[in-house]
Amino acid sequence: MTGTLVLAGTPIGDVRDAPPRLAEELAGADVVAAEDTRRLRRLTQALGVTPRGRVVSYFEGNESARTPELVEELVGGARVLLVTDAGMPSVSDPGYRLVAAAVERDVRVTAVPGPSAVLTALALSGLPVDRFCFEGFLPRKAGERLTRLREVAGERRTLVYFESPHRVDDTLAAMAEVFGGDRRAAVCRELTKTYEEVRRGGLGELAAWAAEGVRGEITVVVEGAPEQGPEELGAEELVRRVRVREEAGERRKEAIAAVAAEVGVPKREVFDAVVAAKNSERQGT
Repeated sequence: MTGTLVLAGTPIGDVRDAPPRLAEELAGADVVAAEDTRRLRRLTQALGVTPRGRVVSYFEGNESARTPELVEELVGGARVLLVTDAGMPSVSDPGYRLVAAAVERDVRVTAVPGPSAVLTALALSGLPVDRFCFEGFLPRKAGERLTRLREVAGERRTLVYFESPHRVDDTLAAMAEVFGGDRRAAVCRELTKTYEEVRRGGLGELAAWAAEGVRGEITVVVEGAPEQGPEELGAEELVRRVRVREEAGERRKEAIAAVAAEVGVPKREVFDAVVAAKNSERQGT
């Protein structure tokens, strides 16, 4: 019989948030794969647990090489516990490759549910929580970051991002540029830790605040775009949406059809707007 891969959630700050089953799994697993073995050691000491199994590192730098080794352990019947530094494995953390490889070999995959920075920030933000999407980390390069933000400028669901404290000021400024400075947002810092802080306001206001310097682990929650009727979208906005899709790799014909369906206007109207913009650009040159 094959073994079992267990994805275990770990505290995002306060160690007292550790689920009771985490200690049991840490003590009983045949192999514990940890993103940082030093942080794992501090966690097990805090929980009063001594892993009986082998402890190995499993992080971004060795994920590709170590995955086949762990899969062979699983196929051989081992119970492998995967833990990352904080939160659930594979959510902007190592784990996806191992889960996919285990599923391909018909290995059972289960989880020990635990704290999540995504859901905690969403709940504390004060923004709508009925529909949301998680966008992870934005690209580091300014141009790529703007392109990614433009792709979701019309997204009506609440958006959740992770960000580095060293880049959060630039990110908030880019969000204010693309989404508008009045779009509501919340910056959640050091969740469940001693200096936890949730800063709420418009993106422009938050960008100015972050420019003074922000420390700690950051989760940003942004309100979705307001609903707009077809009559509220001008030709310039229609052209912008087509260009965003073209930059993402869609052919113009498909991009025009998609934008027309998205905003509820005839394809001809979008096509005419694109052609007019093209002609205007030629005349300008």
